[in-house]
Amino acid sequence: MSVKTKIKTSIGGSALIEGIMMRGPKRTTVAVRMSDNSIYTEDVEFKSVASMSKFFRLPLVRGFVSLIDSMRLSMKCLQLSADKAVEGGEEEEPSKFEKWAMDKFGDKFYNVVMIFATVVGIALALLLFFALPTLLFNTLAKFIPSLDEGTVWRSVFEGVLKIAIFLGYVTLVSRTPDMKRTFMYHGAEHKTIFCYENLEELTVENVRKYTRFHPRCGTSFMVIMLIVGVIVGLFITAKNPILRTLIKLCLLPVSCGVGYELIKICGKYDNIFTKIVAAPGLMAQRITTIEPDDSMIEIAIAAIKPVIPENGEDRI
Repeated sequence: MSVKTKIKTSIGGSALIEGIMMRGPKRTTVAVRMSDNSIYTEDVEFKSVASMSKFFRLPLVRGFVSLIDSMRLSMKCLQLSADKAVEGGEEEEPSKFEKWAMDKFGDKFYNVVMIFATVVGIALALLLFFALPTLLFNTLAKFIPSLDEGTVWRSVFEGVLKIAIFLGYVTLVSRTPDMKRTFMYHGAEHKTIFCYENLEELTVENVRKYTRFHPRCGTSFMVIMLIVGVIVGLFITAKNPILRTLIKLCLLPVSCGVGYELIKICGKYDNIFTKIVAAPGLMAQRITTIEPDDSMIEIAIAAIKPVIPENGEDRI
């Protein structure tokens, strides 16, 4: 009998630099492969936004809150895993820019870099997933005026384009060696959680036989959220790119909330409805997860064991 759990990493899973983060009901642990081939594990201190108020744990509300928590936690764990992964390794000569930045910001250098990367990432996301689809549709509508009648075609066009951009991006980055290894860790995390959910002993041999496609994965959440966004877009009548983008941002918690609840339902039940809902995300995981090697499975096992509660409260 399969027993579902609350164990997750960034709404399903998040592979880090040569390491994996696992989040349980009470603890969050990062396991990192060190330069001497040993595995280092450390608990991560983290105060969830959801713990601040019961309101943040309400259905539909908790989806957006969980997304915020996941971003904060991922940044914190990424920094920890990166620091530990390079311990004992040979240090490279810093570039002129790195020397200038370290002299300028001192110990805050890494935090500045992370903040800058986050701002650039958010700006690109707003451009690619919000403004660009509207601009392209407006341009196309000038040549085919009938498209601009109503909001159905606009919403479908923008939604399909968003999904295409997302899948195209992850496909492109999956070709790089570093991201390929990241997706292999992602696969190890999924297989290990499946092994635990099926009440089997957490060994490399047992974990290896499970599938790398999990319905509660962050990839599935993103795909479902984009699909829900198509439906939400049907109610947005604004055509101006800036105004439409602002409205979409205001409605983002709705898409997150509905997507999150659907992910939880898919993880809890196994029927025709959940299989249909989960199918697009599971197909996308063929890109974002890759079969791991045994050393990666070892890290996933090391990360998950500390977060498993002894009283079984993670069983749902």
